[in-house]
Amino acid sequence: MGHAAEILGVTQAFLRSLDAAKLLTPGRSEGGHRRYSRYQLRLAARARELIDQGTALDSACRIIIFEDQLAEARRINAELQHTHRPNSDPGPAAG
Repeated sequence: MGHAAEILGVTQAFLRSLDAAKLLTPGRSEGGHRRYSRYQLRLAARARELIDQGTALDSACRIIIFEDQLAEARRINAELQHTHRPNSDPGPAAG
């Protein structure tokens, strides 16, 4: 946790607050230390950005969750559009 906090330029207490707010659920090492994925570090950095702009912690968490859901919906939409795109070549003409 100390290394993650150092990378992000935040306190360990800040990371614990994101854990308490259920924005992050870090894994645990065998020794019980919190282990953050790169994805979780990106979420924490985004939370820090929003909070630095004056957004309350709970609101920042909700915004991040919505942003993440929107990105996933856009990804799925693009995938479905690609998969279900009508073939531009109709093939041989029926006669």
